[in-house]
Amino acid sequence: MTLKAGRDGLRILGIAGMPILVAGCASAPLDQAGSLVSYQGLQQSDGMFAKSKLRVDKDAILAAKTVRIDPTTFAIGARLDTITEDQRKLVANAVDRYMCIGLGDRLEVVPYSQPADLTVHAVITHMDPTDEKAVAASLGAKIAKTVLLPGIPAPVPRIPIGMGTLSVEAEARGSSGQQVAAMVWGRGANMFMGNARASKSGDAYELASDFSNDFSKMLITGRSPYGSMSGLPSVDRIKALSGGAPKYAACEVFGRAPGLSGMISAAVSAPAEWTDKGAAKNSSAPAPVVSQ
Repeated sequence: MTLKAGRDGLRILGIAGMPILVAGCASAPLDQAGSLVSYQGLQQSDGMFAKSKLRVDKDAILAAKTVRIDPTTFAIGARLDTITEDQRKLVANAVDRYMCIGLGDRLEVVPYSQPADLTVHAVITHMDPTDEKAVAASLGAKIAKTVLLPGIPAPVPRIPIGMGTLSVEAEARGSSGQQVAAMVWGRGANMFMGNARASKSGDAYELASDFSNDFSKMLITGRSPYGSMSGLPSVDRIKALSGGAPKYAACEVFGRAPGLSGMISAAVSAPAEWTDKGAAKNSSAPAPVVSQ
């Protein structure tokens, strides 16, 4: 009886807590930059935090065996206020890196210069900067709680000021150039989830992997990435996310994940640029377009 009551209490807490989570989230716009072949047929499909419009041709997607990734670019006129060019490049590269890792769970990833059943391309349309001072204050509160209340596992919520956002649109095209899947996506940082980093691009960098996970899941399953439980991550994915070699050599062009050093830097709110080396230095892939 006690166990059942505990579970019911968790369910009630989860439902009751949703307004708090929503209230503590930054709002990201679903901008359309005109980079998609078509915006027709997009249907609203939202996750707990992410907002999106998408369409997917399940049969065409599941018939594909190979995929190539055209490097992520920035929309002309995208709002990127106060975020430096190097920080933008790091965010764009993170989108590609984690997309490459995710797509490799079902599809063979080939170099961008080779033909493939699917070609994917993402365009960043909007990035609100992260307030570095608010992140520092949140870190200070977390440290104070650890010192003053040691052993108490209660989380310290982030100060809900100056939280960053990321908005992206992306599509997958078939070998003849036809659109077989598309997504317009936006998500903001929130008080309780993710890692706050003391960098103008801190939240956008963290959200890049969220977008890539959602988009790659859509291309793996042929359906919306929301509303269904995700299976356990593959051994190859865990290895790549931990900083090891990716499953496919084509992913090396985007550099390797920071691994343990990245996790440590995230835990202490350090900027991603301190530990993420970005794209491979000897990469022949074109650099992302960062014009405003």
